Amino acid sequence: MNAPIVGVLALQGDFREHLAVVTRLGAVGREIRLPEDLDGIDALIIPGGESTTIGKLATRFELIEPLRELINGGLPTYGTCAGLIFASSTVTEGNQPLLGVLDVVVQRNAFGRQNESFETDLDIDGFDAPFHAVFIRAPWVEKVGGDVEVLASVQGHPVMVRQDNILGTSFHPELTEDDRIHQMLIEMISRR
Repeated sequence: MNAPIVGVLALQGDFREHLAVVTRLGAVGREIRLPEDLDGIDALIIPGGESTTIGKLATRFELIEPLRELINGGLPTYGTCAGLIFASSTVTEGNQPLLGVLDVVVQRNAFGRQNESFETDLDIDGFDAPFHAVFIRAPWVEKVGGDVEVLASVQGHPVMVRQDNILGTSFHPELTEDDRIHQMLIEMISRR
C-alpha cells in the first residue's frame, strides 16, 4: 500500500513542523498553497499561525470553497490553534474568513497573550497517558454543536474536539515529540 498523502495548508504559520511529524510517521507531506495542490491528498492539516492572515490568504488563493467541499465530503482534517479557529463556524469577536466546517464557537486568544502561553499535561479521552500540550496565544472552544465530541478540557473549557472527520486542538502537538494526535489523523484515513 502506498503511503498516505497528508496535505498541510502552507500559507502562513508552523506548517513545516507538521510536515516533519507526518514524514516521521511514514506519510508523505505536501504543502498546500493553491487549489490544485489538494488533488489526491488523503488528509489535511490546518496549522497554527495567525487565523485572520490564514483566512485572508486562503480567500486570495481561492482555497475556501475547495477546502469546504473536501472537508464536508469526509476528508480527514486536523486544525491546530489558528487552524481550529479557521475551521470553526463562529468566532466570538472579530470578522475573518472561516471555513465553517466544524460546529464550534471559538474564542481567540482565550488564555491570554503571548506572555501567558503555557504548557500542561492533558488528559485526552482515549489516550492511556497524559499528553504534554503547548498552548501559545491559544483559543478555547466556547460552545460545541450537538455532533461535536469534547476530548480534552482545560479550566473547564474544551481544547480538543472531534466532529466526524475533523479534529481540532487549541494546542500545538507538532512542537512536541508526541505524535499520537497526528497518528489519530492518519488512522482516520483508513476508516474512510
